[in-house]
Amino acid sequence: MKEDKSINKKLIALVSNSAWSVYNFRLDIVRYLRERYNIVVIAPDDEYSLLLEQEGCRFISIRFNNRSENPFKDYSLYRQLKKIYKEEKPDIIFHYVIKPNIYGSLAAAACSIKSVAVITGLGYSFAKHNWLYRIVRILYKRALRNTEEVWFLNNDDAAIFIREKIVNIKKMKVLPGEGINTDYFFPDKGADSNEAVPFSFLMSSRLLRSKGISVYADAARVLKKRNYNINFELIGFFEKNHPDSVSEEELKKWELEGLIRYRGFAKDVRVFLKKADCFVFPSFYNEGVPRSLMEAASMELPIITSFNRGCKEVVVNNSNGYTCNLNDAFDLADKMEKMINLPVDERIKMGKNGRTLVIKKFNVSKVIEEYERTLNRL
Repeated sequence: MKEDKSINKKLIALVSNSAWSVYNFRLDIVRYLRERYNIVVIAPDDEYSLLLEQEGCRFISIRFNNRSENPFKDYSLYRQLKKIYKEEKPDIIFHYVIKPNIYGSLAAAACSIKSVAVITGLGYSFAKHNWLYRIVRILYKRALRNTEEVWFLNNDDAAIFIREKIVNIKKMKVLPGEGINTDYFFPDKGADSNEAVPFSFLMSSRLLRSKGISVYADAARVLKKRNYNINFELIGFFEKNHPDSVSEEELKKWELEGLIRYRGFAKDVRVFLKKADCFVFPSFYNEGVPRSLMEAASMELPIITSFNRGCKEVVVNNSNGYTCNLNDAFDLADKMEKMINLPVDERIKMGKNGRTLVIKKFNVSKVIEEYERTLNRL
């Protein structure tokens, strides 16, 4: 049953590629907005849709293939969203990730509804200047023409959209990532010391090749040959239909070789972050601002990441961690070796520097302020 829209509470729609992404990346924003507005989340159904409903949101399930590269097949998403928007009549819509940004923005414009596109990262389609990139560029340019604002998570992505003349600079806003709850991701002062066990690196990521999974495995191989007794932990989930996905067979091979210990998907990454000595994320993917880096830094873990868009926003080299070259296992291994041999008190200082940086730059309260500022204006 459609929710009654009172005079005092406008209806806001949040549209994404999964209920999981809304719950995992934007729960604090949802909770803040829910106190002031009626919220409807529109996304493909998964186990997190019920959790969103328990948070006080209505949930509307949609169907689309997130990995399809055929814009004619994706037209069905446009039709679904247009039908929903006509029925729900939200006062404003926030779209996240590429397909909702494109087809949702077009549908909102067709229904004369105000919308904001949140570019959470350029992703796989911007990796190469091929036919897919050219199509996406054209679709983005058309879709963003009628949006009220276009938000980016880093300056590099914003600069590309300006250079390619995809969106008018007057509509653009650069957010400090999607924010992190630093009270939730808080260092556990009562945790047991790790001094008696082997040094432990942790990587948390979607299991895509461009996230640097194989680079991490190769760096582990280099350090094993240097006779270090180290744990290389990995948590994350497979995207089996993604063209860039690491195969389960490849991961099992690395495990049998003794390079990586795969721990599966973790609903609460804090359990693993507490046990790690250093967080590693050698991504060469077109990142926004990786949440995994913000989570690790917020829990006072020193981090090693590639000098890549989005990633470099969370690391001040030699202050809260190290940056390494893109897609370079030997340079990553050198930085990991440097971290291993760092005195414990210096690693602790790095971790504290990281948390200070996150509180100052990426606290979710700063992102909430941007939502409220835009909502008040519109």
